[in-house]
Amino acid sequence: MTDAVTFIGLGTMGQPMVRNLARSVPVAVYDAAPEAIAVAARNEGVTALASLNDGVGASVVVLMLPNSKVVERVLGDPGDPESFAGRLRPGTLVIDMGSSAPRVTQQLAERLREREVGMVDAPVSGGPRKAATAELTIMAGGPVDAYEQALPLLRAMGTSVTHVGPAGSAHALKALNNLLSAIGLVGALEVLSAGAKFGLDPRTMLDVINRSTGRNQSTEVKIGPEVLDGRFQVGFSLPLTVKDITTALDLSTSLDLSPEVSQACVRFCQAALADLDGENPDQSEIARYMAKTTGVDLTRR
Repeated sequence: MTDAVTFIGLGTMGQPMVRNLARSVPVAVYDAAPEAIAVAARNEGVTALASLNDGVGASVVVLMLPNSKVVERVLGDPGDPESFAGRLRPGTLVIDMGSSAPRVTQQLAERLREREVGMVDAPVSGGPRKAATAELTIMAGGPVDAYEQALPLLRAMGTSVTHVGPAGSAHALKALNNLLSAIGLVGALEVLSAGAKFGLDPRTMLDVINRSTGRNQSTEVKIGPEVLDGRFQVGFSLPLTVKDITTALDLSTSLDLSPEVSQACVRFCQAALADLDGENPDQSEIARYMAKTTGVDLTRR
């Protein structure tokens, strides 16, 4: 186990992850929002960093940031001695646990390797609820030695940790997983809407589907409480969903594939995001947009 960790990014996922990580190792935290730092620092074993650059001395730096652009902005150019990345000591390990673009991760890992700084991409699945209970599913990419160094820390935050390949591979798998999840959600909502318009009760349909071959994570976990009950609080935002599934689609098309189902799902989710009111709609609010396009409101039944 490492002796010090800097954790950057204290959003919906970062806060509970820090709380669990601090039970195993001292953690120093930073976020662009001072109030987020203050909340995290209330936990035992967590200290606040006055500035980002105060975190460069840690043996491990964990990033829980929204996307590659933010990662690049925070780390800066590894070749610039004035940047955060340029000031990291040789032997430091960077763990990017956000949903970054796999190609960008590959390039960043190579730049850091030139400075003898290791990198593991370790995105997570499970949402805020699993983050709170340290039951996240974590996929990790990078050299085996860097993965083994990161493993005790990752196990403090998740119950399933899998090394999936070289740098960038975990970010690729995370994006593809989220695309498959979105396909399952959109497909299930479309099927329930068709059944409801025919005259079937959506709750009865959902109950039968969840004991049949059509079930998926959305039918089992999301749609009942979040759509039919009208809570719309999956805990993962639609903007982040669109970002991740677009990343996955871009990866597929860059490999000269023609993923027609994926393309249709991404187009639908993009249209839903453009149509919905509010700055940060929940992923489950895709159902609100589908109600507009089909005339079938599953929530009201």
